[in-house]
Amino acid sequence: MSNGVYAALPTTTRGQPTPLSADSKGERIAYASNKSIFLRSIDNPAVSTQYTQHNAATSVARFSPSGYYVASGDASGIVRVWDSSPNGSGVTKGEYAIISGRINDIAWDGDSQRIIAVGDGKQRYGHCVTADSGNTVGEISGHSAQVNAVSIRQQRPLRAATAGDDKNLVFYHGAPFKFNGIPGRGNHTNFVYGVAFSPDGNHLLSVGGDKKVFLYDGKTGEIKTEIVDSGDGHTGSIFGVSWSKDSKSFVTSSADRTVKTWDVEAGKVTHTWKFGDTVNVSDQQVGVVWPAGRSDGLIISLSLSGDLNYLNTNSSQPTKVISGHQKNITALATSGEGAAATLWTGSAEGRIVSWNASNGAAEAVEGAGHSNIVSGVAVSTSESHPQVYTVGWDDTLRTVDAGAKTFTGKPTSLSSQPKAITTVDGLVVVAQVESVLVYRDGEEDGELPLKSTPTSLASSGSTVAIGSQDSSLRLFSVVPGKAPKQTAAIDAVSASPLTAISFSRDGTLLATGTAAGKIYVYKVGGGGLTGLVTGAASLELVTDRWSAHTGKITGIAWNPEGTGAVSTSLDTNIFVWSLKEPGKRVKETNAHKEGVNGVVWVGDTVYSTGADAAVKRWKVKIA
Repeated sequence: MSNGVYAALPTTTRGQPTPLSADSKGERIAYASNKSIFLRSIDNPAVSTQYTQHNAATSVARFSPSGYYVASGDASGIVRVWDSSPNGSGVTKGEYAIISGRINDIAWDGDSQRIIAVGDGKQRYGHCVTADSGNTVGEISGHSAQVNAVSIRQQRPLRAATAGDDKNLVFYHGAPFKFNGIPGRGNHTNFVYGVAFSPDGNHLLSVGGDKKVFLYDGKTGEIKTEIVDSGDGHTGSIFGVSWSKDSKSFVTSSADRTVKTWDVEAGKVTHTWKFGDTVNVSDQQVGVVWPAGRSDGLIISLSLSGDLNYLNTNSSQPTKVISGHQKNITALATSGEGAAATLWTGSAEGRIVSWNASNGAAEAVEGAGHSNIVSGVAVSTSESHPQVYTVGWDDTLRTVDAGAKTFTGKPTSLSSQPKAITTVDGLVVVAQVESVLVYRDGEEDGELPLKSTPTSLASSGSTVAIGSQDSSLRLFSVVPGKAPKQTAAIDAVSASPLTAISFSRDGTLLATGTAAGKIYVYKVGGGGLTGLVTGAASLELVTDRWSAHTGKITGIAWNPEGTGAVSTSLDTNIFVWSLKEPGKRVKETNAHKEGVNGVVWVGDTVYSTGADAAVKRWKVKIA
């Protein structure tokens, strides 16, 4: 199995800066997301690589000036240095315990040999080490509160600066780096969130929660001036700052939902981008980077929502917005076929996103969406005007116009927390805590009688299959205008609840997975088993040998030919199964960090989603 990654968005926190880093060629950006680090192509955002060796939530990633390495930090105070070259495969070169708390920022020296990492520690707020061995090459002192940002002058003599919640900027001489002083003590009146040396080493900037920008001499640390544009300055906390490659301009991002470029010499704002027509917290700009290796002047800013905005001074609006998910993707469905296929995903933050399956372009669904975890997504079978239906832990059923990619109509209140959803001939079937209800045009239109709490749903034609907590499997005929009728059932498939169900494309095969990691495949419509409660249909066991997962089965998808299927599980693994040789399997271990939550099969490609908030594609063949 070969794979590609449609990356998750950066993890953001309100009131806190989020670092972005670009490589020296201006080809890739690096950022932290959940417990992973993503390196993403700037020109082709669907191309990315994922580094998964951190055991705690990641917080920052910085390219070395050479572009061959990345240093990344996490919430436990660990910094890892690893190979970021295209052929490096993310091999870890070093792991260093820097502080006993969250790493907030990292900086490299110009030789790609030393790194300074800072954050919120107990014994110290930062440390300087060699990148290849972790040997100490300086002390970070002078702060009395957590340090938010660090920058190292790329020329000799080496200089460094750190900024923190004590409202101070501390200046260091190196190497080894030693405390030199606190220039402009008292100038900042709130937390200092960002510092940056200019590429030519002549200047140093600091920005913070007091909306102020200060300019220092890059060599001596002496404060030069406060850069103030009284008519066009920021009106909110400044979270990010980055220099242009010619050292004549810089860019800032702010909680006032704007990104601004400034002329250093004139001390004036030269361009402003404003996000959102109304006050929306998610439009706050919490990070920014001005990639040095580019000739097109591209700037990339980060919204609190996680969206990456491509900015150019020729336009007052972003030229491109990269969307996706920041948190665990909890629901997945697909519409269309081949090159026209669209993936629909829902996540723990309540966001619904549509993806072009072939190129990874993501677009968030607009409108009044869910306010909590999305527990199910289903696509109508109508080809003339397809609609997408979603359910979430805000106990609502919502409708998305698939063409306009926007929520439409009023949400339908559900009687209890929804667990799964499917569609049948214009009807929507929702499994809830105590029942499975049928909805028609947003109104309740029937109920499927059950003996146990439903746990999974699937449909084919007019048949709905329901798996339950007591491991029973029941099939119902659901037709508009008629009362649902049970057509077949198995009272106990196994000793574990049924957590995933999937029909083959022609509806003749039904696979069901359990909480114990085992999958049972049944033939629908012929044969019959002793003890089977039958109606107009029957269920005959085809195989029970699809058994390799060590955790709950979260998804099953059949190939178009119906000769095999792929399964996903909380054990982080993906398995490919064949009916011809049920005892054999193809496996992809650690497919998604901390668990795989869903899977669909489109043509010869499998798409999976997981707790890492990423969508991955796999080329799969079944014998």
